[in-house]
Amino acid sequence: MRTPHLQQAAIHGLGMTSQATRNKLVARLRAKGISDERVLQAIAKVPRHLYVDEALSSRAYEDTALPIGSGQTISQPYIVALMTAELLKNGIPEKVLEVGTGSGYQAAVLAQLVPTVFSVERIDKLLREARRKFHRTGQRNIYTRHADGRLGWPTQAPFDAIILTAAGTQLEEDLLDQLADGASLIAPLGDAGMQRLVKYTRTGDDYQREELCDVSFVPLLSGLS
Repeated sequence: MRTPHLQQAAIHGLGMTSQATRNKLVARLRAKGISDERVLQAIAKVPRHLYVDEALSSRAYEDTALPIGSGQTISQPYIVALMTAELLKNGIPEKVLEVGTGSGYQAAVLAQLVPTVFSVERIDKLLREARRKFHRTGQRNIYTRHADGRLGWPTQAPFDAIILTAAGTQLEEDLLDQLADGASLIAPLGDAGMQRLVKYTRTGDDYQREELCDVSFVPLLSGLS
């Protein structure tokens, strides 16, 4: 069992996983156009090296996606920052739904900024690993569920924001229905390999669509694993 001192040392990191290296990543994100200081501070706080395989920890603060097993990836920090900043444009959402827990990194960044994060993951192995990481890093405002993310989390709806970390060819009606009035959903849409990052904002029964940029995400799959 790790002592509190060793746990803190692991979180702070050394060398290529140190706070100084984390700060360099933040500087790169700022240079690439991320201007929301709240998001940049959250990126600086979250120890991304604890959300990747230990063998890849020296690459944790590169601005690139990395494999996490089960055919999934931890998203590129720039994309995490961009999606998070978009969700904050109209104020801090009280309750956010994430579809696709994956490594847990996106949820951990959100948890620095919003009161409550609900995250759904279809792959049980990844979800169990993410839960251990949340516990290790002291995340207390993330609630997780092993379920088909395309269905959202109906019993906790409506949500003030929804974020998808995998790409479907079309947006699921179930997810749009779980948006609160005035809330936004951000998702990659398109075929495998290259998609568009799209933002939907709900006003009553209408949804305003805004296309943000080209992205490349793993596919959004159905069922449980």
